[in-house]
Amino acid sequence: MSDNDLQGAAWRIPPSAYATERTARHRLKKDQVFSQYVSMSDGCRLAVDVYLPYPADGSEAIHDQEKFPTMVIFTPYTRRFSTVDASVENAPNIAKYRDFFVQYGYAVVVVDLRGTGASFGTRIALRSPKERDDTREVAQWITEQPWSDGKIGSTGISYLGAASCFLASTGHSAVKAIAPLFAVSDIYSEQLFPGGMLSRVWSRNYDELMIALDRNDRRALERFAYFGDPRLSGPQPVDEDASGELLMQALDEHKNNFRLHDMMPELAFRDEGPIHDPSLKTDSCSPFHYLRSGIRPGTPVYSVSGWFDGGGYANGSVSRFLSLGGPHDRLLLGPWDHGARTNISPWRTQQAAEFPLMQELLRFFDQHVQERDTQLDLESKVHYYCVHAERWMASDVWPPFTAQRRYFGEGATLAAEPPVQPSADSYQTQFDTTTGLATRWERLGAQEIDTYYDDWDGRDLRLLNYTTPVFEEDTELTGHITVSLSLTCSEADAALFVYASEIEESGVSRYITEGMLRLLHRQTQPSPPEYQTAWPYRSFYRRDTKLLEPGVPDRATFALLPVSWCVKAGSRLRISIGGADADHFPQVPHGRPPKLEILIGGLDGSFVDIPMRPLRAL
Repeated sequence: MSDNDLQGAAWRIPPSAYATERTARHRLKKDQVFSQYVSMSDGCRLAVDVYLPYPADGSEAIHDQEKFPTMVIFTPYTRRFSTVDASVENAPNIAKYRDFFVQYGYAVVVVDLRGTGASFGTRIALRSPKERDDTREVAQWITEQPWSDGKIGSTGISYLGAASCFLASTGHSAVKAIAPLFAVSDIYSEQLFPGGMLSRVWSRNYDELMIALDRNDRRALERFAYFGDPRLSGPQPVDEDASGELLMQALDEHKNNFRLHDMMPELAFRDEGPIHDPSLKTDSCSPFHYLRSGIRPGTPVYSVSGWFDGGGYANGSVSRFLSLGGPHDRLLLGPWDHGARTNISPWRTQQAAEFPLMQELLRFFDQHVQERDTQLDLESKVHYYCVHAERWMASDVWPPFTAQRRYFGEGATLAAEPPVQPSADSYQTQFDTTTGLATRWERLGAQEIDTYYDDWDGRDLRLLNYTTPVFEEDTELTGHITVSLSLTCSEADAALFVYASEIEESGVSRYITEGMLRLLHRQTQPSPPEYQTAWPYRSFYRRDTKLLEPGVPDRATFALLPVSWCVKAGSRLRISIGGADADHFPQVPHGRPPKLEILIGGLDGSFVDIPMRPLRAL
């Protein structure tokens, strides 16, 4: 099946139908892009490209009095490349926004963030507070341009989307709406340390990618699928830099950019920054830290993510929606990997995502930036795709419905009632256990994964498994599965990895989702107003950590990453417990694989809360 917007009846006006009726009155002339340096208040010069809409009737000039709303995009991935072949796309990171929005009357402004591309400066952190300051200064520059009508929107995938949140959090009056796509909200829990576990993708793969880009190391970029095209020969100089001398000066400054791999160990606790600058904590570099308090009240925010979007980006989108709670905020969660390059459903009929995302964004920005009456407020606030049902669903709240409790039982079962007599199941962690190399994590390292978890079947046999009886009807599972494990451990610290799978009638095991927790961080707290959750929250502060007492019972309650999945009639649902994922996370504790005892039955047994209900008929 496809993930297009006609699967299900979730929209009154599907995005594709809106785009059909929306007339494109302008055209893009890529060769008419102009670029310049814009100086920030501290003297750092940022490289900026500007694309203006030309009349669709073929006119070669823009009327002197014509003004446009602006879509601004901030990128660390090079706004535009020099090329050795004129036929190659020279702006692969932003081309989709440029080509789409200009034809509908939006100017598109693209900015190389400081320390990247052709911009000057150095990067001191993964999204530094100074980058946030820059977004406000760029917004002010835009409003002062003769082609600007003073209204600004912002969007983009991943880093670009997080930058749009930084922009909105400055409270600049020109910012009318943003749409962060597949964008992190909390750097610590969603990106660098999911569940308190250091992510090797970020400390190793992503760091190598950024250093190669920032230094224009073309040889190092060859191994990254999305940036290794040999026809791209480095950042395009701005118009005033015909000789490329200024570009070389900027690239020389980039050699001093920070190394994420080296800094991450100093960020192991959320409340601590690097030794040289304790204020540079992950919160100070995270959009959620500023957005709720800084955004102008009522500014519409459209958060978009996918079920296999990295290690927690969907959590970021959900939390942003819950925390802001604006009257015009929206949430879209699809069957996608990071950036919606792939429809992740095993039952897809096409590899690439087909959903008309740009058309959905057009309606959103038309409503709130161009101030058109698109009837968008008649639509549900939340749209999500249910995998294996292969259709879109709608809701006005998240989560759409409540959970049902199931208990870990004897004979590796998940049952509606707990066993009367307490008992325990043993599991010896093996540090070579892995989820493989076709996972949600590889995509974050800029690897081109087309099919996810196609080798999952059989991997769960190395884990401790608990399985439900056969489902008698198609059942929708939407939201966060939350496990509450009563356990003992042979070590003072350990990692828990928990997976959900659909066991089909044929016996094939299909990966659904996963969650992880370093047991040092098992204490929970109420979620703060700026990062509201619908799942157990923990601070990840050093002061809230606590080692286990080996052999003494304790409890760990945490959520798996969100998903919407239909468990078919005749299938079973399996929850699997392990202690390692060798290809993606370090050992905990190093060199001491822990033995776990999962306690079941009695008053203090283990259980799982599963958000499920019978699948609704269309």
